[in-house]
Amino acid sequence: MHFKLIIAFMDDNISDKVMQAARDAGATGATLISHARGEGMEQTKTFFGLTLETQRDVILFLVEEHLSRHILEKIDATANEQPGSGIAIQIDVEDAIGVTQQIQQLTSVVEEKL
Repeated sequence: MHFKLIIAFMDDNISDKVMQAARDAGATGATLISHARGEGMEQTKTFFGLTLETQRDVILFLVEEHLSRHILEKIDATANEQPGSGIAIQIDVEDAIGVTQQIQQLTSVVEEKL
């Protein structure tokens, strides 16, 4: 079984909705890293030395490759309810350990899709 890693950089106020949408689309779990900071095309504004930026969460989803595009599209649909609220990317995973339970759960789901 082959996996993809979906990495979503989202405003912290929609992280729960994004995680639920990914789970509904077939993701078996996620890792959330809170209080990340980032910058877009424009630098963040400051006020008396304090940065005026929203907090971001980084959400990591290790998903089966045949489900990855569908999950990514569901994340996009959920995040685009608020334009500019984040981005998501997917990358190939060469190898993974500790995913035995996910493989057992996903085997029948993936066989149905193939």
